[in-house]
Amino acid sequence: MIWAGRRLAPALRVGPRARLRRWQRAGWQILQCAVGAGLAWFVALHLLGHPDPFFAPVAAVVALGISYGARFRRTIEIVVGVAVGVGVADAFVALVGTGVWQIVVVVATAMSIAVLLDAGNVLVTQAGVQAVIVTTLLPVPEAGLGRWLDAVVGGAVALAVAAVAPGSPLRRPRELVASTLVEVADLLHAATTAVRGGDPDGAARTLERARQTEVRLVELRDAASAGLDVVRVSPFRRRHRDRIRSVSRQAVPLDRAVRNVRVLVRRLATAARMAEPLPRELLVLVDELADAAGTLAEQIAAEGDVSIAVARLRRVGAASAEVPRSTLSGDVVLGQVRSTIVDLLNVAGLPDEEALAAVPAARSHP
Repeated sequence: MIWAGRRLAPALRVGPRARLRRWQRAGWQILQCAVGAGLAWFVALHLLGHPDPFFAPVAAVVALGISYGARFRRTIEIVVGVAVGVGVADAFVALVGTGVWQIVVVVATAMSIAVLLDAGNVLVTQAGVQAVIVTTLLPVPEAGLGRWLDAVVGGAVALAVAAVAPGSPLRRPRELVASTLVEVADLLHAATTAVRGGDPDGAARTLERARQTEVRLVELRDAASAGLDVVRVSPFRRRHRDRIRSVSRQAVPLDRAVRNVRVLVRRLATAARMAEPLPRELLVLVDELADAAGTLAEQIAAEGDVSIAVARLRRVGAASAEVPRSTLSGDVVLGQVRSTIVDLLNVAGLPDEEALAAVPAARSHP
């Protein structure tokens, strides 16, 4: 109970506005689930003539869920899971009837078969649930085909409803890439401001913000997966496939860039805390990198030409070779700046060779 309370406490502290925003984000998915459930029930009851097709709307809701990701996979897993669970349970009930030990054996057998099929969690769970239902509530062998058809109906309706998905899952990955780049720019500017002002507390707060960027990266990966899922399922969105794949590929170098920026900010926080002097040229370089990241964010958000951002990143890369070596913190920051330049050029679409060439070898200074 104590553990559960600790896990629940952060959720209870969320304000009403945040809860409303979450509901607004999930509103379209909830509507899809509701409409899908009603349509699945109607098709199974009135078109197929099943007297009590309770599992058709259940299958539709589970397949659609409140996320766009992996809908096709969930649908297939539900249909196959129902087939495995119903098939095993029907055969077993016909041979030995129902009871406590029968439930244990049937559930274990159905879920084991699903696992041996290298199934996902949804399929394994559905196999076990259907085995329980057949063994306890509906131990009528001839009803097995009807329950499986209900699952097929629910899955088919789910895919049909998903085919009319709005454009938001396609825009969301690009928006997250842009907003993450804006956060990178803000973090870099905040860190240099703290160092210049001798503000270790401000640097520490910036470092804490940097540590929270992992949430953005998780959201980006999920959104990219959801976008790809939409273009696979919806025939109306196929033309966006290349664009979504391009944004999905940006997630990898952006992840590297954010991790490099975290290290950079942590080192600047250390320098601020230790009052470690850093070359003026180095702090200017970090600010220029921030400005270039901001420009890249603007151009990606507008789906425009990123050539201006690329040119700015190239200039920062060339300037990084001229910054003199200094303290340990200074050398670490410089190294992270140079690595981040390469990563952001990858985000802009440059291949590794061209991105690396934009950061020439550092010159030796007397």
